[in-house]
Amino acid sequence: MFSRKRSSFIPVPLLLLAARLSTSCTTYSSSLVAGHRVTSSSVEADFDSKCSSIASQLDSSIPNATIRFAEFVTQGTNLTLTDSDQHPSCVAEPAFPGSLIIRADVCRISLDVQTSGRSGIRMEAWLPRNWTGRFLSTGNGWIGGCIQYVDMAYTSSLGFATVGTNNGHDDGYSGRSFLNNSDVLEDFVYRSVHTGVVVGKDITKTFYGNEHTKSYYLGCSTGGRQGLKSIQHFPEDFDGVVAGAPGNQWNKMMDASSHIFSLTGTPDAPSFVPAEAWVNIVIPDILKQCDTIDGVEDGVIEDPNLCNYVPSPDIVCLVDSNSTSCITPEQADTVRKVFSPFFIGDEFIYPRLVPGSVSDALHVVLTGDVASAEWFKFVVNSDPNLDAKTLGPSDWKKCIAQDPFNISTFKGDISAFKNRGGKLLSYHGQGDSLISPESSEMYYDHVSSNMDLSNSQMDDFYRLFRISGMLHCFAGPGAWNVGQGLFGDTSPGSDYTDPEKNVLMATVRWVEEGMAPETIEGTKFVNDTNSLGIELSRKHCRFPLRNTYDGIGDSTKPESWSCQPVSDP
Repeated sequence: MFSRKRSSFIPVPLLLLAARLSTSCTTYSSSLVAGHRVTSSSVEADFDSKCSSIASQLDSSIPNATIRFAEFVTQGTNLTLTDSDQHPSCVAEPAFPGSLIIRADVCRISLDVQTSGRSGIRMEAWLPRNWTGRFLSTGNGWIGGCIQYVDMAYTSSLGFATVGTNNGHDDGYSGRSFLNNSDVLEDFVYRSVHTGVVVGKDITKTFYGNEHTKSYYLGCSTGGRQGLKSIQHFPEDFDGVVAGAPGNQWNKMMDASSHIFSLTGTPDAPSFVPAEAWVNIVIPDILKQCDTIDGVEDGVIEDPNLCNYVPSPDIVCLVDSNSTSCITPEQADTVRKVFSPFFIGDEFIYPRLVPGSVSDALHVVLTGDVASAEWFKFVVNSDPNLDAKTLGPSDWKKCIAQDPFNISTFKGDISAFKNRGGKLLSYHGQGDSLISPESSEMYYDHVSSNMDLSNSQMDDFYRLFRISGMLHCFAGPGAWNVGQGLFGDTSPGSDYTDPEKNVLMATVRWVEEGMAPETIEGTKFVNDTNSLGIELSRKHCRFPLRNTYDGIGDSTKPESWSCQPVSDP
């Protein structure tokens, strides 16, 4: 795919920067304000023909790039993604379908950009007809070499000139491309997003004839980590960042999933707790102990920090048994351990699996397999034949020590981003089993301590929202829809682009109008289907405040809850 060789390779961001510095600086009118359409009259007059002709112009102006195609896609098109777009595993998840409805007229541009002699990215830019002057980069998920097309469709429909990349490889959710290739790994850790941003901004200016007015980022999971990485190392890339469930502390997170397997064992092990036992025995016991701590019995653990779950004696069989109404003492020990922090010896490594995350965990870390096997095979040990089930403390220490290209993404000093007026809105589902929500609290506290800032000072540029009842990035029993993306029938209508209910638009308002979000109102639709109406709404609080029920009103209504300091009852 990236067969071109260059005798003296210069990274694309540096080449484009040099080109920009050699041209005169242009000042744009302050009338390019939030929400105003700024598409130039020449582009507006013949948008589709401009799109068709842009490829040749870009091919000669972007270093180390090959334009694959540029096509005009009309609003309402059902865009089918083929294997030439990305690996089949990228569209295996229901949340990331193989086809999607395009919500705005866009010019879709696809290109390959070489990042070294043996690596490169595939990226796309979706340029909407009704451009607001805003630029946005999407992120990625897990180790996936997958462009997040759903996020591109979502943000371009809101008027953002949007870019997304394949994270530096085309192997879907396999880590094979990382094997003995540090250049591909470097793309994955940070360079794919940064290159996409630099190239994407250049494409945006070339197409519209104007510079973007503000630059934003939207991502969750690995995408959340990429957002933090950008803030830490490329603070000039974005004015506002939405970082959902960020997978920083990456190496320790990889260890944690391996550690959980060491506790559960394979499905035939006496220590293994089958899914039926989790669902029918353990989860009801968790809810019995912790659901009403917040004053409401609704299947949502509002603040898992208040839930110190241990299996009740009455769900543990007195003797070994095949009963379907209890778990064995050995299985109960497994349950206790997975809900405990992860230590290697006396050294704390990673937070516990939180109560309320089991329904999420059953699909990933409680399956009787090692969720992080690809990372250990192709990065840590460079051995495709590695049996990840044999991993132990020495492997976990090795994983932490390697930290390729600082993928841990735990830098505490983000003053460069703060000082240029950048705004960070982070959110994390309190039922997340893949990335502990406690990890986001740890990073917030780390930044606060490192920069010697109080909570009120942190509020000026960094706000973390804990989303009760949200699993990993989306879904769950709580009011989880906070405008973070499109999810089929769960997707809200235009009413939910309100900054009070939408993390992206809240960030835009914060950046452009100086109005910081006090809460983010989440929505839970009946059966997660918009057309069936709202099941519950809740205004999620910024950390370290806790959402507190008034004990009187309708608990499904946001006005029955308020944000209180955690020290208050």
